[in-house]
Amino acid sequence: MSQYKIEAGTGQHIGDRQEQQDRAALFAAPHAPGYVMAVVADGMGGKSGGALAAEQVVRTAKQLFDEFYPGNDVRSLLENIVNEAHTVIKLSGVSSEKEPHSTFVALVITPKQEAIWAHAGDSRLYRFTGPNFTERTKDHSYVEKLVDEGKIAAEEAKSHRLSNILINVLGSSTTAPYVTFGEYNELKAHDSFLLCSDGLWHYFDDAELSAAVAANSPRQASEFLIRKARDRANSRGDNCTFAIIKLVEPPTEVKSYTVQKMRRAI
Repeated sequence: MSQYKIEAGTGQHIGDRQEQQDRAALFAAPHAPGYVMAVVADGMGGKSGGALAAEQVVRTAKQLFDEFYPGNDVRSLLENIVNEAHTVIKLSGVSSEKEPHSTFVALVITPKQEAIWAHAGDSRLYRFTGPNFTERTKDHSYVEKLVDEGKIAAEEAKSHRLSNILINVLGSSTTAPYVTFGEYNELKAHDSFLLCSDGLWHYFDDAELSAAVAANSPRQASEFLIRKARDRANSRGDNCTFAIIKLVEPPTEVKSYTVQKMRRAI
């Protein structure tokens, strides 16, 4: 029997924007049983350009995951999603005279108790062990670069006036995106993951997110996080989008039979 079962869900709120430009999705691989993908994309660009870019990320992820087979390399899959989506977004920007861009974060859970993820931009992946925060991705943003260089403290990054400037996105007409990977190879029950756009993580610290995910089902956690994000945004909130994957104890097998003494055959 499997050491865990997967519970997953997505959450989304338009915030105080005029349009929802984020996208989130969960997929199973039709040709690779036991492989599951979560993806979040935060679109940027006026006049629906951002929504088109994020939609393209999700569409490309599904298309390539549908073609995935056991034995294929997961990292190559994730990198191909970024590169192919980037190309299409860039071309669509030329044809539509818009400047669509998108971030990308995706996670693949394998039947080998592996978690492999990749991101580009400032959409994040968090990994939790029970109620404890374990790690998160590092934003490809200007303020994160300032933090790394010791020019500002990590606590200043969220409120910095240049916090919305990204140095790595899909769809740029001048720079190809790069991908940062992460991996964890000893998955077990009570591990969990949160993938989210900045419209969510901006309003929480790491401990709050881990506690919310650990104490609730994905649906309950989604309702709680959206409600709190809306309260804290004070009518100035961005699009809020995320996906939650929890590994939980498998149900106890219930015997559906009784053992009786066999009669001697004559």
